[in-house]
Amino acid sequence: MATPLLRVLVTTADRVLFDGPAQSVFFPGEEGEFEVLPLHRPLVTRLRNGIMEIDGKPVPIRRGLVRVADDAVTAVVELAG
Repeated sequence: MATPLLRVLVTTADRVLFDGPAQSVFFPGEEGEFEVLPLHRPLVTRLRNGIMEIDGKPVPIRRGLVRVADDAVTAVVELAG
């Protein structure tokens, strides 16, 4: 049986940063850091300044919003720097 994957979309106000499958996504959440894996419960939360990681690849962000539902992760972020 194949390992389930997340469908991940990460955008800024003017471009798509990532659109594709991933095994995990790590976020600097407003109330603490958290990781999203397949079968994660539904969630909507704000993101704070820190490092977001998609399959271990770092993306420095200033802030944003993320929604998780049905193995789909959608994040709208403002990049740091």
